[in-house]
Amino acid sequence: MDTLFTVLHVVTAVFIVGPMAILPMTAMRAVRAGNGAQVAVLAKSTTIFGWLSLIVFVLGFGVMGMAPDEYELSFTTPWILWSIILYVIAFALTLFVVVPAMNKAAAALQAEPASAQGGADASKSGYPAIAAGSGIASLLLVAVVVLMVWKP
Repeated sequence: MDTLFTVLHVVTAVFIVGPMAILPMTAMRAVRAGNGAQVAVLAKSTTIFGWLSLIVFVLGFGVMGMAPDEYELSFTTPWILWSIILYVIAFALTLFVVVPAMNKAAAALQAEPASAQGGADASKSGYPAIAAGSGIASLLLVAVVVLMVWKP
């Protein structure tokens, strides 16, 4: 059963957390192109993948709980604790900074007349917040992967 949970944990991380990290970067391209409708869809998709990433989080606890006693794993094991902290920060950044910035950008782009679109003033449309927030969240998620593999 522990192998099944480990496989589910890794597969959901790849297919749920991966898109959660990548979709905002696609949204930045859509902001630059002035495509407000696409940014709105990507914001909704990022929200969905963000909430779904909690499945990975829960499965991780399942894997930890099924680990052999010889590993002495708990919430206070440093690499597990840091992984939890970094994931929670990435999750919060994504849902409470990046997605609202994407929604703001979508609204700003959709409010502009069609002739003025093209991402001419991306800085006013939330582009910096999308870029910074998603970049930091992605780096935090990479750090979680490193901790999961390295287990220092």
